[in-house]
Amino acid sequence: MVDVSAKVETHRIAVAQGRLVMQNATLALIQQGGHKKGDVLGIARIAAIQAAKKTADLIPLCHPLPLTRVAIDFDVLAQESAVSCSATVETVGRTGVEMEALTAVQVGLLTVYDMCKAVDKTMVMQQIRVVRKEGGKSGL
Repeated sequence: MVDVSAKVETHRIAVAQGRLVMQNATLALIQQGGHKKGDVLGIARIAAIQAAKKTADLIPLCHPLPLTRVAIDFDVLAQESAVSCSATVETVGRTGVEMEALTAVQVGLLTVYDMCKAVDKTMVMQQIRVVRKEGGKSGL
């Protein structure tokens, strides 16, 4: 791991986004709440939060960070037949939280995929990226 001991602790924020494109019928199933496995987006939100908290366990050289906030938002993009996921992660520390935000988005979307794969094998995750970063020396 990189030595961050000489860095100053600052309030750090990262926002990541991505989306899962699917068939119209799959999107309708999610929207109507009729999936036999339960509330797809509610379960995916919890999975995304857990993933942000466990990022250092998943990515070998990530620093374990005391997160002060993890907010997950899902939006239905009806015209694109997709679900978007946005993760906002915050901490006060010596290193950023981009990896935690990216991990949260991907696990959130993977959870939607897992819950819906029996009814739609064509789903594709797209455009997963960091869209905002604050704190430390650099930002987007």
